[in-house]
Amino acid sequence: MNVRPRTESPPHPRPAAAAQQSGGARLPQVDALRGFALFGILMVNITYLASAYHGTGLEDPGFGGPLNAAARWLVAVFFEAKFFLLFSFLFGYSFTLQIDSAERRGARFTPRFLRRLTGLYVIGVVHAVILFPGDILTLYAVLGLILLALRRLRPRTAVRTAVTLLVVTAACYALLALVLHQAGGGGIPASTASDAAQATEALRGGPGSVVRAHLAQLPDVAFLLVFFQAPSALAAFLLGLAAGRRRALADTDRHERFLKRLQWAGFTVGLLGGVVYADASLNHPGSAYQVLAMGLDVLTAPLLAAGYAATVLRLVRGRRGGAVTAALAPAGRMSLTHYLGQSLVCALLFTGYGAALVGRVAPAGLVAIALALFAVQTVAARWWLRQHAYGPLEWPLRSWTTLSVPPWRRRDDAHPPRP
Repeated sequence: MNVRPRTESPPHPRPAAAAQQSGGARLPQVDALRGFALFGILMVNITYLASAYHGTGLEDPGFGGPLNAAARWLVAVFFEAKFFLLFSFLFGYSFTLQIDSAERRGARFTPRFLRRLTGLYVIGVVHAVILFPGDILTLYAVLGLILLALRRLRPRTAVRTAVTLLVVTAACYALLALVLHQAGGGGIPASTASDAAQATEALRGGPGSVVRAHLAQLPDVAFLLVFFQAPSALAAFLLGLAAGRRRALADTDRHERFLKRLQWAGFTVGLLGGVVYADASLNHPGSAYQVLAMGLDVLTAPLLAAGYAATVLRLVRGRRGGAVTAALAPAGRMSLTHYLGQSLVCALLFTGYGAALVGRVAPAGLVAIALALFAVQTVAARWWLRQHAYGPLEWPLRSWTTLSVPPWRRRDDAHPPRP
């Protein structure tokens, strides 16, 4: 993009941008985006952690009424299938920063990255079995191998490949919807309600019962990850790779007009796609219409995710940018800790590990819990990073990645740790 930089001084200085361009510290705007993505992921994941019915096409018994219906629509329209794309985009962008970091240190990048992927995969397997079958770390570890193989793609080629992947995936959904329509329309299997009720009881049992329930859910979750999330996540990886090569987030002043266009596209076309997706998922589950809507969402969800990202970036560089960054960036710097921490807290709330409230909290209550939990995480992250260079789980992952011992305590005169 050939937008000329502004000549006037920006409202808030961004030394991290220049620092990155010269091989410096972290970008706070990237961390802020990652923190925002964590919030959206929590809003979706908590609905699955709190109910064995969510995703089956059936409502959890006893949770009707307009308020709960509004909460379901809120999550489906604005959150589902959007925020994992933003997180995936940032994974691809950070991939380029990790390459630069290895080059600055004269280290071989490929072994480092393979160790990182191995660490993510092991953590993801434990997470999926013990806390939440919907883990995404294992998917990232596998797709990371493809990203590694494609790391030399030129930015324009990476973007074209991503768009092609999304279009082909959407076309496959459209074809599947056509086949389903001609075959009679599909529907929800008769055993779905009894299976969900059994899973609910299993999740309310002891630790062994919870683990067995998670293992029973893994095949269905793996199918969802491979055929729905994986193509879109890989496309987002590639878009992040292209943006990272262009240093697109290093100085967003240069892309002000483009950010406005992303907002316009996201909050019109992207939002409309979210409404169609929500209507199909909530009102016509198991139908050909739902399958077609999922294909449409493959194309429109990235636009809404991009609109969100553009909004956060513009807020970060605006008059209240310091407050926005202070609220979101610390959580983004500790994304692995907070991602797993969200699952741990929800497991203690909803399964037999703790209060066993699965199926007992209304959708509107889940929204309130998610807001409160993320608020606590943001405060905890700021407190932790005042004293420590890395998050509790980021530190061992970095140790394994670099085969070194990073600093545990943060020195007052030290720069923020690099990616």
